[in-house]
Amino acid sequence: MQETEFIWFNGKLIKWKDAKIHVLTHSLHYGGGAFEGIRVYKTKKGSVVFRLKEHIKRFFNSAESLDMKVFFSQEEIINAIKETVRVNKLKEGYIRPIIFHGYGKMGLDPTGCEVNVVIAVWPWPAYIGESAKVKTSSFIRIHPKSLKADKKICGHYVNSILGSLEAKKQGFDESLFLDYEGNVAEGPGENIFMIKDGKIKTPKLKGQILPGITRDSIIKVTKDLGYEVEEEDITLDELKTADELFFVGTAAEVTPISQLDDVFFKEGKIAERIRKKFLEIVHYEDEKYSDWLDFI
Repeated sequence: MQETEFIWFNGKLIKWKDAKIHVLTHSLHYGGGAFEGIRVYKTKKGSVVFRLKEHIKRFFNSAESLDMKVFFSQEEIINAIKETVRVNKLKEGYIRPIIFHGYGKMGLDPTGCEVNVVIAVWPWPAYIGESAKVKTSSFIRIHPKSLKADKKICGHYVNSILGSLEAKKQGFDESLFLDYEGNVAEGPGENIFMIKDGKIKTPKLKGQILPGITRDSIIKVTKDLGYEVEEEDITLDELKTADELFFVGTAAEVTPISQLDDVFFKEGKIAERIRKKFLEIVHYEDEKYSDWLDFI
C-alpha cells in the first residue's frame, strides 16, 4: 500500500512510521474493535468525503455494540478525518477510522482496557477492478444469533478472509456468501444486487447483512432513475438467472459481476447506468445529491 505522512492517533497527528501498538493489544488477540471504510473523491470544487456523517454514525453504533466508550464526539471524529485528509494532501483515496481495545489487560472481558481511536488515509483505487468473477463460498455468512453480524466489527472479517482466500485459490476475484437459511447474503466486503427484466433486487438485511451505506445510496439512486427496487430473499438459483449482477461497497464502489460459479454475465446497460450515475454523484457532477458530500 502507498503510505501517507501522518496518522491521527487518539487526538494527535503522528508520523505514519510511528503509529505502533503493543503485541499484547487486546483487540489484536480477540478481534474486539470496530472500523469504517470511507472514500474521499476529487471534484472540480475540491475534495469531498462521501456520506461521512452516516459512516461515523455507524462507526459509533458498532463500537457501542461492544460496550466501547468512544472518548470523542461524532463531530470531533468528523473534523479529525477532514484534518487528516488535509494534512496528508490526499485529493482522492481511502479513509480508515478504527477503534480498538489497547494494551494493559488480557482475557476475554475487555472491561478496563484502554480504548484507542485511529484514523489513517491513503490513495486506493477501485478494490476489485472493472468486473468480478465470483465463486459461491463453502462458508456461510455469520449467523445473526452468533454475533452482531450487522455491525462493522473487526473480528467478523475472519469470515470474509476465509471466503476471499477460498475464491482466489480457485481463480476467482471474490466470493459470495449464502446465509444460514441458504439464501444469498453478500460478498466479503460488498452488498450484491441483481437485475431481472428491468427490476432490481437485493437481499433483505435481516440483521445478518451489513447495512451498507453504498447499498443504501444505490437503492435511492436507482429509484430516482425510475427503476423498481425490491429488498427480499433471493435464492442462489434465482441469482444465477439474473440479466445483470453487481457488487456495491465503499471499496468496490459499483462493480459488475461477469461470472458467478459456472454462469457468465454480459456487461449490462442498467448496471452501467447506475455505476455512471454513482460516479457522477461522488465527483459532484450531480448537485441533487450534494448533501451526501462533505467538502474538505
